[in-house]
Amino acid sequence: MATYDLEQQEQLDQFKHFWKQYGNLITWTLVAVLGAYAAWTGYLYWQQQRAQGAGGLYEELDRAATGGQVDKTLQAFADLKAKYAGTTFAEQGALLAAKAAADAQKADQAKASLQWLVDNGKNANLVAIARLRLAGVQMDAKQFDEALKTLDGKLPEEFTALADDRRGDIYLAQGKKDEAAKAFLAAWKAMDETVEYRRFIEGKLTSLGQAPAPFKAPASPKGLAGLPGGAAPAP
Repeated sequence: MATYDLEQQEQLDQFKHFWKQYGNLITWTLVAVLGAYAAWTGYLYWQQQRAQGAGGLYEELDRAATGGQVDKTLQAFADLKAKYAGTTFAEQGALLAAKAAADAQKADQAKASLQWLVDNGKNANLVAIARLRLAGVQMDAKQFDEALKTLDGKLPEEFTALADDRRGDIYLAQGKKDEAAKAFLAAWKAMDETVEYRRFIEGKLTSLGQAPAPFKAPASPKGLAGLPGGAAPAP
């Protein structure tokens, strides 16, 4: 029994020595881990609350825009970007508010909403849409240099053709037909052949007297032209 007590005492002494040497380190490590976990949990809760709040304001904005209440739409967007800037709801709200303002002939408010998205948006696709629409509003206001500058911003590759098409519209509005034709041709070449809008661009080129060259099938090898599917003649 005495031997057992001696072993227990020895183990206890070893533990005391270990804790004296590493106790503070273990304690602070646990505090850091638990603190990080608490912070992460709090962040997730904050994100959830933020998303719910932004979603509620966006629904209010959507209802106002659908009902033609432009002033209420713009106020809802102002609240949305003030409280929940950086959310997708705010970026989508900018596009919706701009459309409502443009439909109501409030070009300055439309430009302001789109410019906010261009300057502050994080979703590259939504920012690209804002650039295209902003350039259109600027073009309508005859702010041609500003519109071209807007289109010069970085865009995802899938928006390149649309940017060239809008650039062509701006040049055409300025009476610069050669520049317009070059922009339209670049858009026509970049756009997938299956996209219906490509035909509309082709119509613009045709009206400028520069219709794209029709597709020509490669010539069949001599002696095979008359055979269906280019099949080789039977021996």
